[in-house]
Amino acid sequence: MISSTHAAPAELRTERLLLRAWRAADAAALQPILESNQAHLGPWIPVKVSTPAPLPELATRLAGFAADFAAEREWRYAMLTSDERTLLGEIGLYPRSATSRVPYADADRVELGYWLREDATGQGLVTEAARAVLTIAATLPRFALVEVRCDARNAASAAVPRRLGFVLGSIEPRPAALPDDPPAEMQVWTARLSPSGARSPDQPDSPDAQAATPPPSPSQRA
Repeated sequence: MISSTHAAPAELRTERLLLRAWRAADAAALQPILESNQAHLGPWIPVKVSTPAPLPELATRLAGFAADFAAEREWRYAMLTSDERTLLGEIGLYPRSATSRVPYADADRVELGYWLREDATGQGLVTEAARAVLTIAATLPRFALVEVRCDARNAASAAVPRRLGFVLGSIEPRPAALPDDPPAEMQVWTARLSPSGARSPDQPDSPDAQAATPPPSPSQRA
C-alpha cells in the first residue's frame, strides 16, 4: 500500500482532457466504442480490454478496474473530453519488473499503456494524457524507470514514447494471441522518471539537462 502522501489521484485534468478512474457506469459509453473499434484496437491491446461484452459483463470488468485502482494494484484512467461528454479511450500505469507486470511491492519500474478510439486520433491526445500520468508516476515510490511496450507494427503507438523522449531499449518476440497469428515483435521504449515526468535514460540527473522535445507536426500527432 502506498502512503496517502504518494497515492495516485483518482482524477487528473489537462488542457483538453479529464482522466479519472473507471466506473461501472461507464459501460454504456464504452460498449459502442469497443464494438466499432475492433479492427482499430483488437490487434494491439489485451483481449480483456478490447473485447466487446454485454453491458452487465462490461460493467463488472470496469468495476474490477476501479477496484484495482483503489487497491493501488494498477492505475487505469478513463480518458474523456474535458466537458466529460465523450469517452475517448484509456491510459494507465502498471507496476512491472524487468520481465512482467508484478505487484507494486515487487516493482522497480512502471509500464505506461494507452488506447484511443479511431475517430479521436491525430490530435495529440494520448501524448497530452501521457505527460499528465507520467508526472504522477514520478511521485510514486519504487519507480525509477517507465516503459512503453508496443507491437513493432503499430507505428502510431510507437510515436508516443518517441515524442516524449523515450529511447528504444530493446525489441522482444511478441507471443501470438491466436495460433494462426504471424510472428511479431514487441518494442520496449524506456525513460527515467523525474519530478517533471520522464526523460531519456542517458540524460543526467540535473534539471538543467532535461531536453525539450520539439512539438510534432500535425501529421505526426497521436
